[in-house]
Amino acid sequence: MTEPSFADLAARTLDGTPLSAEEALALAGRRDLPDLLAAAARLRDAGHGDVVTVSRKVFIPLTQLCRDVCHYCTFAHPPRRGEQAYLRPDAVLAIAQAGAAQGCDEALFTLGDKPELRYQAARDELAALGHPSTVAYLAAMARLVLEETGLLPHINAGVMTEAEIGDLKAVSASQGIMLESAADRLCARGGPHFGSPDKVPARRLDMIAAAGRAGVPFTSGILIGIGETRAERIAALLDLRRLHAAHGHLQEIIVQNFRAKPGTRMAGAPEPDLADHQWTIAIARLIFGPEMSLQAPPNLRPGDLPALVAAGINDWGGVSPVTPDHVNPEAPWPHLARLARETEAAGKSLAPRLTVYPAYLRNSARWIAPTVLPHVLRRADGAGLAHESLWRVGRQALPETAFRAPGPARGTGLTALLDRAFAARPLSEDDIVRLFSARGAAASAVQSAADSLRRETVGDAVTYVVTRNINYTNVCAYRCQFCAFSKGKASAHLRGRPYDLALPEIARRVREAHARGATEVCMQGGIHPDYTGETYLAICRAVKAAVPEMHLHAFSPLEVRQGADSLGLSLADYYARLKAAGLGTLPGTAAEILDDGVRRVLCAEKLSTDEWLAVVAAAHRAGFRTTATIMFGHVETYAHWARHLLRIRALQERTGGFTEFVPLPFVHMEAPLYLRGAARQGPSLREAVLMHAVARLALNGAIDNIQTSWVKMGVAGAKAALAAGANDLGGTLMNESISRAAGTEHGQEMPPERMERLIRDIGRTPRQRTTLYAPAPAAQNLRSFGTDALAPLDQTPAGRSAHVGGRRARQAAVRAGAASGLDA
Repeated sequence: MTEPSFADLAARTLDGTPLSAEEALALAGRRDLPDLLAAAARLRDAGHGDVVTVSRKVFIPLTQLCRDVCHYCTFAHPPRRGEQAYLRPDAVLAIAQAGAAQGCDEALFTLGDKPELRYQAARDELAALGHPSTVAYLAAMARLVLEETGLLPHINAGVMTEAEIGDLKAVSASQGIMLESAADRLCARGGPHFGSPDKVPARRLDMIAAAGRAGVPFTSGILIGIGETRAERIAALLDLRRLHAAHGHLQEIIVQNFRAKPGTRMAGAPEPDLADHQWTIAIARLIFGPEMSLQAPPNLRPGDLPALVAAGINDWGGVSPVTPDHVNPEAPWPHLARLARETEAAGKSLAPRLTVYPAYLRNSARWIAPTVLPHVLRRADGAGLAHESLWRVGRQALPETAFRAPGPARGTGLTALLDRAFAARPLSEDDIVRLFSARGAAASAVQSAADSLRRETVGDAVTYVVTRNINYTNVCAYRCQFCAFSKGKASAHLRGRPYDLALPEIARRVREAHARGATEVCMQGGIHPDYTGETYLAICRAVKAAVPEMHLHAFSPLEVRQGADSLGLSLADYYARLKAAGLGTLPGTAAEILDDGVRRVLCAEKLSTDEWLAVVAAAHRAGFRTTATIMFGHVETYAHWARHLLRIRALQERTGGFTEFVPLPFVHMEAPLYLRGAARQGPSLREAVLMHAVARLALNGAIDNIQTSWVKMGVAGAKAALAAGANDLGGTLMNESISRAAGTEHGQEMPPERMERLIRDIGRTPRQRTTLYAPAPAAQNLRSFGTDALAPLDQTPAGRSAHVGGRRARQAAVRAGAASGLDA
């Protein structure tokens, strides 16, 4: 019978028919390596695309005592005079803190198997430390690292009981143990595992099954070249596949090559060559299929990394910028920048990951303990991988790391997608998700394409508007889970006291803004329970009475809806009254993410997706222009971003009313959802910049202006966004309240001098504009430079006075009318 080709086996696997055990074992004698590698690469690409991941870690060797005596190991050793058997808490914490400072995400705890069962020295030290066992001390140290540094513990502590595994789940994001081999004969006298009771295959397989029952994301794998046959390797992989089929908990499989070490009994044993290693990786890919993460340690084959990628891996495991590989001290870790370059040379992009993989994070209720989940979310990006750098929204920018790679994007698929965007042909949700998923050279290509499209569409000018933010109240009846601005009884711990500006103070700020060159005031506030539609009309009249020529950009769709409903008016009628009162344009805020599933988490009481779109569409029909926004980087995914962009584009194609699209990265620091441990720390820098780039591409032909928020992105982030498709720097603001309340450090005002310096720094031309993108009047432009400091603000305390048009004012009028016999 003719053997099936590797290509046929791969095609069958992609169609959902995995290799049977018999078929897999029959591959032991196959030697047609090029065909095997091609089939494995095809499977890997189907599951993982162009990305190869790596975990930035520190290595914490809690103890190098072990009751086992593996004949190739230099990590474990007996007690030594004058040497502590266990790392003390201060030493553990120092290692973790050094890693956190270098941007690591993982703390890998590696230690020998239950040394207290063999050594009195281990028992004595544990007693002195106040712990009954090595595992108990390990749990305490993992908790210390998690709580003090936020690094995610990954536990590799040898064979444990299910109860011990469960205890460690409460303080770790993942655990692991190498199966190494399923061949019992390797434990016999003369074998590499003789004298090592914890290396008996059945014991290890039982523990791996226990980890599955305990719901722990788990790592395992095989060690090749220690005397096993190829058939025995396949048998071990099949055992692991069987356990994964039962529990779904194996998130990665390591195919590690044996390295002979001086001073061990196997110092003279032959090491597997590169072809043998490639063969085993490729066979593992055929057995496990496209989705499994396959890993090969990069420090054990320096110089051969592209060959390992060609064999079907998609992960390099953990690499440390701080600590050596204590298990293989003779093999230094590759520098992350070099690893990125070599990965790019193999046609892939390097991306940092967490020790828990994205699929397990998406199903966190099963796989991640509530005590650990907040720490995982703080490091996660929108794909469930890790932030590339220490940059965070609203914080002073830090240098980017090794994960930005220049150079052309690989493959024709991305080129064809970018060509469609350039031609203003609508992109699908999957297309947009692919753009957001771009990393390395592909991300650089997306950003470069967006910048080229920006240049073709709007030229090289960067516009900005001299505006003043006036947030007239921070009292809000809504309890949005992302908002640190609104104040009520439940928000007393957040910044600032509740206020409700008096109309004379609003008018004063408008006049002061005009004197400082402003052409616009931007006004929004909380949904004050006493406000009615008359309140917003009174605000409009106060602004126009103070400075008739001032453009009034005000009121979110939620405020408009609330105002109309409070007066019993249709949207059309209320918009007519707002226009007559002097409203000029509306900010398209309160959009957050236009997906009802996300909105139920973020802002369940606010407008639904369809309601928001309806209020904005009504504004456009009434002759108002609006902005469009997205607030991203909290609980949503790239698919939600794509749907949001598609809904904005669809509305623009119907109404043409959007002037600009404004990405607003989530500022996490004081957000209730984040403080509860249920949200990410905003988007990564890659994601924040890509949002501007992808918006430029996805909205091409519909919305020309893409704005970046300096108050959220900071100077460095804003420059990056302007180099990736954005053409507008927003407003000078004068008084920024909302982001500041959420914890941003980027200030309340960026005066024109700083705006223009930032723009010229990147070789672009600054242009002051009006709200509707006309050139700013010359007189106001001149006034905007060299202005005096703002006068102190009068934040009228809430509750001391009723706002004009508010319910309290109307009730007071009714009472006064009744007392005087007048009809109020």
